[in-house]
Amino acid sequence: MNHSLTRYLALRLFATIPLLLVISILVFVLVHLAPGDAASALSGGRAISQEAMDALRAKYHLDEPMVMQYVLWLGDAVTGDFGTSVQTRQPVATAVLDRAPLSLWLTFYATVIVLGAGVPLGLAAALRRGSRMDRSVVTLSVFGVSTPAFVSGLFLLYYLGFVAGLFPVFGTGRDGGFLIQAWHLTLPALALALAVMAIVVKITRAAVIEEMEKDYVAFARARGVPERRIVLSYLLRNALVPVVTAASVIVVATMAGAIYVEITFALPGLGSLLVDAVRQRDIPVIQGATLFFSLFVIVVNVLTDILYVVIDPRIQFGKAAR
Repeated sequence: MNHSLTRYLALRLFATIPLLLVISILVFVLVHLAPGDAASALSGGRAISQEAMDALRAKYHLDEPMVMQYVLWLGDAVTGDFGTSVQTRQPVATAVLDRAPLSLWLTFYATVIVLGAGVPLGLAAALRRGSRMDRSVVTLSVFGVSTPAFVSGLFLLYYLGFVAGLFPVFGTGRDGGFLIQAWHLTLPALALALAVMAIVVKITRAAVIEEMEKDYVAFARARGVPERRIVLSYLLRNALVPVVTAASVIVVATMAGAIYVEITFALPGLGSLLVDAVRQRDIPVIQGATLFFSLFVIVVNVLTDILYVVIDPRIQFGKAAR
């Protein structure tokens, strides 16, 4: 197990390098093909002399061909230097690492809500298939997935924040400790979770219904195994495999949705940093933030493959890698 895990992680690490390289090239080309002049963005939209504009282009290598610009950026990126933000003059690595913890914490919080509520709801709906509860859960899940995260965020912000006063409507609570920060991020996490929870409910419900129709369940009941043990030890364990399969998609979708939620709740996370960078054509920040998102997706997929083996030991790392 340990040898196969080490070999699997090494293979995924080597596969990550060309993948990140391709992503960086695509982002670099797309940003440079976008309308607008990067030099004008560097000047902040101010009217400056042609000499000053030429000096600005030379400083940021904008007078070089696009291929040479990328080669120069890549040479610095290999050493950990991803450039300097055009607008804030802050190193890109510092800006990303300062903003990333909030986005990761928000994504983790929302994922816990999604799995903590979605799996039990899907299980309950499957065990009472065709009942009023089943129809209610399916209807609510469809309503949740059809509502954008920023819309549900505004709804929660108004009714639970302004009207009911149950949660704070601004701030991150970063300086108040774990519980204070969790309290501040509850509404944004709920807004993210509602948009993704329907996927977990649907997959869990379908997987449990499929497992209930298999012979081993009927055999366990015939032997007099308690229903609670059948549900928790047999049905739920086997039904979690497709849920884990979709977990990587769920976490990535939650991270992507965090961009809209951070804007809605005015949270200084990585999503708002990326949106500001796109608006201001801050190419170094766009490149650095995109690579961080890409690395996050790769790590989530690797952890998901490892979870397969934890849930179902019959799955091997070599097969999961393929």
